[in-house]
Amino acid sequence: MNAGQVIGTQILIMFIILMLGVVCNLRGIITKDGTKSLSAVELNIVNPILIFMSYQSEYRSELMTGLMWSFILSLVSFALAITLAMVFVPKKSDYSVVQRFSVIYSNCGFMGIPLVKNIYGDEGVLYLTAYVTIFNLLVWTHGYILMKGERDFSSLKKALFSPSVIATIVGFVFYYTNIRLPEVPARSMQLISDMNTPLAMLIAGATVAQTSIFKAFRSAAMYRVCIGKLIIVPAVTFAALSVFNAPAMVKMVVTIAAGCPVATTGTMFAISMDRFPEKSSEFFAATTVLSGLTLPLVTYICDKLV
Repeated sequence: MNAGQVIGTQILIMFIILMLGVVCNLRGIITKDGTKSLSAVELNIVNPILIFMSYQSEYRSELMTGLMWSFILSLVSFALAITLAMVFVPKKSDYSVVQRFSVIYSNCGFMGIPLVKNIYGDEGVLYLTAYVTIFNLLVWTHGYILMKGERDFSSLKKALFSPSVIATIVGFVFYYTNIRLPEVPARSMQLISDMNTPLAMLIAGATVAQTSIFKAFRSAAMYRVCIGKLIIVPAVTFAALSVFNAPAMVKMVVTIAAGCPVATTGTMFAISMDRFPEKSSEFFAATTVLSGLTLPLVTYICDKLV
């Protein structure tokens, strides 16, 4: 079974859980406030622990080389996404800042980690941590400034001390020094990390249920964001990465991360800054649903080419 088929099967499994999240919201089991609380748990506890546990493996020099390549290629991917967003989304278009943010920043934690883990295992997640680290640094600096509309570099401190970045740094130190957790705490941490996929998809489903996706597709902005985020960005990213003499798995991991749906961070920013939060939620919901078709297709094609 190739990567495209694996990711298609995995997305189908995740989509079933997502639909359960939709039902939970419609029945009042997961409310709007509940979604925010669960998102906080996912972002601040489950996701960082999963990242840390991906480093709890035997140190291998070839993996270190792949990790360094992943940092380099992730930087290239984001540079391309930022450039493409500026070209693809006209500055004078409606809620252009939300559109540009949505095209650039993907749901690489919620969607990327469980997908990569099921395709490439802990080694793939190890490489993905580089992309997640670059994401956290950029989203709290460039992304924050983009959404707010004014320069504010104070958010850099928040980025450097975000749970995902801390988990990456601590995990890397443990990995490099071959420090392993004792069996009981390791099993406890592993059980928490295993919550990542079902919890993330329940949250995504509850969020989707709170938006009007079909109504949103009447606007050109929705098509612009969906095509740009789910097709153009990953396609251009893979084409650019193909010129590098990096491990094939690293190229695929970065491409998958770049092709994930719109980041939930955009909705959080939009709500806190009152910058078209309903549009940001619609972009997230629509791209999350459509990624069930685009991610397997993009992955299948790239897997064949690589």
